[in-house]
Amino acid sequence: MALEFHRIDFQYSRKALLFTGFDLRIDHPATVLLGPNGAGKSTLMALAASQLSPRRGQVTWRGVNPASGNGDRAAYRRAVAWLPQQITPVPGLNVREQVAYCGWLKGMSRTAAWQASAGALARVGLAGLADRAGHQLSGGQLRRMGIAGCLAHHSELILMDEPTAGLDPTQRAVFRSLVEELTGEVSVVVSTHQTEDLAGTYRQVVVLDRGRVRFQGATEEFHALAAGRRIPGPGGADGAGGADGAGGGTDGGTGPASAEAAYARLIERET
Repeated sequence: MALEFHRIDFQYSRKALLFTGFDLRIDHPATVLLGPNGAGKSTLMALAASQLSPRRGQVTWRGVNPASGNGDRAAYRRAVAWLPQQITPVPGLNVREQVAYCGWLKGMSRTAAWQASAGALARVGLAGLADRAGHQLSGGQLRRMGIAGCLAHHSELILMDEPTAGLDPTQRAVFRSLVEELTGEVSVVVSTHQTEDLAGTYRQVVVLDRGRVRFQGATEEFHALAAGRRIPGPGGADGAGGADGAGGGTDGGTGPASAEAAYARLIERET
């Protein structure tokens, strides 16, 4: 199962093209899209969610193109769920009703969506808050409610845009643990500008900067950049991590310090 961007051109209004002939294939169930603010991450996620349409090119999930017609848009949106950075509860709905509403919007009957909402809330640890008003949830609980809405309609791919932004360390840990559990059931792509979000959860890293892929590969290959080790095969966008031995981390080359160093090397090299 793969999410593919093929020869994508995209621009906002009369601004310069953000993506030009952009190609990317994501076929790993746990991928983090890493890049600085303004790199194009949110735009790419919105394109993947079919909330935005490319000027040229196509986006597909398992070969389904939402722009091709013949019901493919609805099928694509049932399979691909989007969790935006800001989750705004629908006024007047409690938590379970919010989740059921997500299923209904994706084409489920009211009865099926209501039944599915209970299991989805239990899956994310919010069953005890089902009757609480949506606006009374904390930031971390809102993120989990959003994921429950994605699970209610049995999505195959969940796109999460900066899901840990604004969460405290405890909430971030709970959220990462949940995502790690989910990757055994659904594919997940998470965008972030924070290297600490890589810890333990994701097996593939895509680094995006100014509309271009600077790196795509396994997390081990990404961490290798911190020590300046050469990346084998096609892991790096330019085929190498460099050989100048700069920027090693203090955690043995596999933790937050090495991730930060690897990220800095990639962005600095392309500045």
